[in-house]
Amino acid sequence: MYEFIQKLHSGWAYLALLLLVVAVLNALYGLISKKEFNATDRKIALFALIGTQTQLLIGLVIYFVSPLGFASLGNMSDKAIRLTSMEHPLINIIAIVLITVGWSKHKNLLNSESKFKTFTIFYTLGLILILSRIPWKLWL
Repeated sequence: MYEFIQKLHSGWAYLALLLLVVAVLNALYGLISKKEFNATDRKIALFALIGTQTQLLIGLVIYFVSPLGFASLGNMSDKAIRLTSMEHPLINIIAIVLITVGWSKHKNLLNSESKFKTFTIFYTLGLILILSRIPWKLWL
């Protein structure tokens, strides 16, 4: 079961990152070009939100069944174990909270520029945090 969840977490990460990058680029393009925010823009942002939150749920499951997750939390002297047991989960939770806040904030905004600006800021911060804590040696 562990191997299946691990492969699912790694495979879904590609999709989640792709959706998030597309959402960031779309928001940046909308902000720069001053276009009207429409249903397609909303769906792009929503798919990125769903993709990253699904990745979080899969990650939480793997965190508690993995020997590199919660079980090794006290071993902070080993850099690789610290990454998988504390830094990766904590930073990615913060990133997905930022993405979720960006989604929630856009619903209260009235003009397109504000919506694109909100998505650009929050989704980009989330993307940067996620990219900073991917265990590249385990992933590639």
